[in-house]
Amino acid sequence: MESVSVGVLSLLPPLIAVVLALVTREVFSSLIIGILSGTLIYTLKTDGNVVVDTVQTAIKVMGNKFDLNIVLFCSLLGALVYIIYLAGASRAYGDWATKKIKGKKSALLSTSALGAFIFIDDYFNCLTVGTVMKPITDKYKISRAKLAYIIDSTAAPICIIAPISSWAAAVGSNLKTTNAFESDIGAFVSAIPWNFYAILSLIMVVIVCLFSFDFGPMKKAEKECLDGVEITNDTRDESFDKVKRNGRIFDMVVPIFVLIGAATLSMLYTGGYFGDDTAYHSLGAAFGNTNSSLSLVLGSVAALLVSFVMLISRRVLTLKEYMDGFIRGVQSMIPANMILTFAWTISGVTRDLLQAPEFISSIVQNDLAFVGAILPAVIFVIAGFLSFSTGTAWGTFGILIPIVVMVANAIDPNSSELVIISLSATLAGSVFGDHCSPISDTTVLSSAGAGCVHIEHVYTQLPYTAIVAACSFVGYAVAGVTHSFVASFLTAFALMIVSVIFIAKRAKAK
Repeated sequence: MESVSVGVLSLLPPLIAVVLALVTREVFSSLIIGILSGTLIYTLKTDGNVVVDTVQTAIKVMGNKFDLNIVLFCSLLGALVYIIYLAGASRAYGDWATKKIKGKKSALLSTSALGAFIFIDDYFNCLTVGTVMKPITDKYKISRAKLAYIIDSTAAPICIIAPISSWAAAVGSNLKTTNAFESDIGAFVSAIPWNFYAILSLIMVVIVCLFSFDFGPMKKAEKECLDGVEITNDTRDESFDKVKRNGRIFDMVVPIFVLIGAATLSMLYTGGYFGDDTAYHSLGAAFGNTNSSLSLVLGSVAALLVSFVMLISRRVLTLKEYMDGFIRGVQSMIPANMILTFAWTISGVTRDLLQAPEFISSIVQNDLAFVGAILPAVIFVIAGFLSFSTGTAWGTFGILIPIVVMVANAIDPNSSELVIISLSATLAGSVFGDHCSPISDTTVLSSAGAGCVHIEHVYTQLPYTAIVAACSFVGYAVAGVTHSFVASFLTAFALMIVSVIFIAKRAKAK
């Protein structure tokens, strides 16, 4: 299917989906309506049959954008989680962790630390942290919404500032196309300190964990959890499946470590680290060339095989119980897989059919009247808006990086500072939009990993992301004028602390 240029109408499908999702709190119908509105615009533009071609185009885009490896990984991880649960290992781990992790604050900090530790891939981060920490956070009556926020706020932000990650590889491949840097990885590393949104998001998580900084919808979610009325998306039914009591902690810990180790080795393998081409015999090059989604599937298969041997050989589960748990675990991930599929589809309609990125980028590319003083802040807003609308950070910085580098060089050809600051603003804005977008796959996986209702996760974390984004915007405004990291970062950081103190005092006064 050939794409068409429809100008500002290209932003209508994601806008419809987002508004409907926020108003109705029902994400499936909102995404479907958004998809069909986009294919309807495409059909009218190409003079097709309004009914038949609108639906047919939506189905074709869905087929083209469907990522089998990611769906397999989510399904297999759901199966692993459910099997661990049936074996009683989750309960045993929760009992043990409760003795070791003393109190709610320690549980929250442990969750954020684990999220920061798994920096290889955000998909891997979202589901693994949720799997490991959910029994502990449940024990201390931490709401699923807060768990989802912590997962989401450490997944993409830590990946975008880690030199060895799937995100760094994606950024590096886009930097390479610009031919503007002697070292692509060097340029990426130089931009890390300037990524205010990612850094401040991680700091905000620590503040939330240390000081129970709850306000807005999150405060309500925490109260509902304490009162025992919280609604989750867990599909486990303890009246149907009898949880075993002879499962041990290592029945959970060993498969999770196998998952992490096997996924990492698979990333190196698919990236060519063990191959004949010496160009990929370094960690950075291998991770840059890896097939992360396939590697995650291989890692989850290895973890399931290990759990099978451990549980069946010791008769913790019978073969029938294991396979029943496998099926029910896959079934538990159907809602998340559906949302992912619809999110990919609406992104494909917006990006590939209606040329939304080209429309956004033309606004920047054709207007070099942007002076260097406001360029980073403007780029941050544009990247955030595009990423929020399309639900993809990778697609956003993939489109914007070549344009941003060109514009920054045109404005200030004698210095690399503006280029690096603008590059970091692009990455930060992309993460911001992806972080809070209801149609982002990372947002979906965070809510799935935490067992939180998806739209509840979007609602509860939005005020926190808005604070961090506003402070980051001010930081980039200062950076554009001063080119000083110290002045710009301290301004953004101080503003965030003042905002937190103000909101906390106001909430306490109420």
